[in-house]
Amino acid sequence: MLTRKQRDLLAFIHKRVQRDGVPPSFDEMKDALDLRSKSGIHRLITALEERGFIRRLAHRARAIEIVRLPEDLAKSTGFQPRIIDGDLPDEAPAAPSSARPVSVDAREVPLMGRIAAGVPIEAISDGSGQVAVPGHMLDRGGEHYALEVKGDSMIDAGINDGDVVVIREQGTADNGDIVVALVDGHEATLKRYRRAKGMIALEAANAAYETRMLPEDRVRVQGRLVGLIRSY
Repeated sequence: MLTRKQRDLLAFIHKRVQRDGVPPSFDEMKDALDLRSKSGIHRLITALEERGFIRRLAHRARAIEIVRLPEDLAKSTGFQPRIIDGDLPDEAPAAPSSARPVSVDAREVPLMGRIAAGVPIEAISDGSGQVAVPGHMLDRGGEHYALEVKGDSMIDAGINDGDVVVIREQGTADNGDIVVALVDGHEATLKRYRRAKGMIALEAANAAYETRMLPEDRVRVQGRLVGLIRSY
């Protein structure tokens, strides 16, 4: 049984992972739950992990994986638990490994080159190959492409130098989306997007980088982040 705060936090993490492909920061969790300090978030995260709802991945900042959801929330969101070798939550006793269903749902999308998560670089190069992407990251009916991240300006959003981001091709974005933005027709960058009063804010997720404020006519959205692939 989850407390109201634990359930609210789990739902918020799931929603943000579905939207952005990466979990929210502790600051974003704190604001979403209207808590005064991040220590309360740490306690909730620990409780969710102890109850088998999430898994924290070692040696990675803010790396949180949703393992399962309460039944009603799972049904309303269409969540499918990921089966991983090892112990399953108490409510779902492990079957013999030979009896576990294995399905592979992946599509190849074009790897278009590198995108700056730091100081903007020249516009994205032409396609340089293909990359296999899990099907759950891709929106039906949309066109997608992948980019290798160069830089650390989005590290607090869980996006590291060398990661491959999966982008849904689109020309518009909502406030808070992480997007591929083309500045002045030749600088491509990966940033969080906000729009207000004829200006576009391209926000980094690293305190070492300042937010760039630009007139709308200087910024063109080329796609929205929908997933992330990391190699070890």
